[in-house]
Amino acid sequence: MSIRTGIFGGSFNPIHNGHIHLARQLLRQARLDEVWFLITPQNPWKEQADLMPDALRYELAMAALRRFKRLKVSDYEFHLPKPSYTWHTLQALSTDFPERSFTVLIGGDNWVAFDKWYHYEDILANYQIAVYPRANAPIDPSTLPENVLLMQAPTIDVSSTEIRQRLAQGLPIDHLVPRAVAKMLLKL
Repeated sequence: MSIRTGIFGGSFNPIHNGHIHLARQLLRQARLDEVWFLITPQNPWKEQADLMPDALRYELAMAALRRFKRLKVSDYEFHLPKPSYTWHTLQALSTDFPERSFTVLIGGDNWVAFDKWYHYEDILANYQIAVYPRANAPIDPSTLPENVLLMQAPTIDVSSTEIRQRLAQGLPIDHLVPRAVAKMLLKL
């Protein structure tokens, strides 16, 4: 029996409480054994001039997830060609970890634009996808393919952009990120 592994890709610039809460919800609802936070070095959809260094985002995620046994941090995409296309990542992961079955975890906003993703038909044909709600991206469950699950996770109003802005303004972030992450960010 394969190990059911959720792939939660993102910049995590920085990781925050919303990411963690969502991953824990998806772990349970999608009946996964683990969720891997794949830190993306270069998202083909985003222009990120204010992207923190890869190693720092990885360190922050490690600190944030230390106490969650089934939530893992991965720098796997750091070692793949850039930009990071999900199809390339899934192909490489499936080759390197044949004992695992992978479920792609994406927000409703990404699902709405999924037909623009590189090799989206191949992703749909070969992997399960779990879609979580996002504000302003309603999804009609009756339109979803059989291997696409609509999750019922609550939307959490926290963003990495807000955290970076609050840091720049000297405002507290303790309520937005785990304590270990706040301590590390305040030292920068």
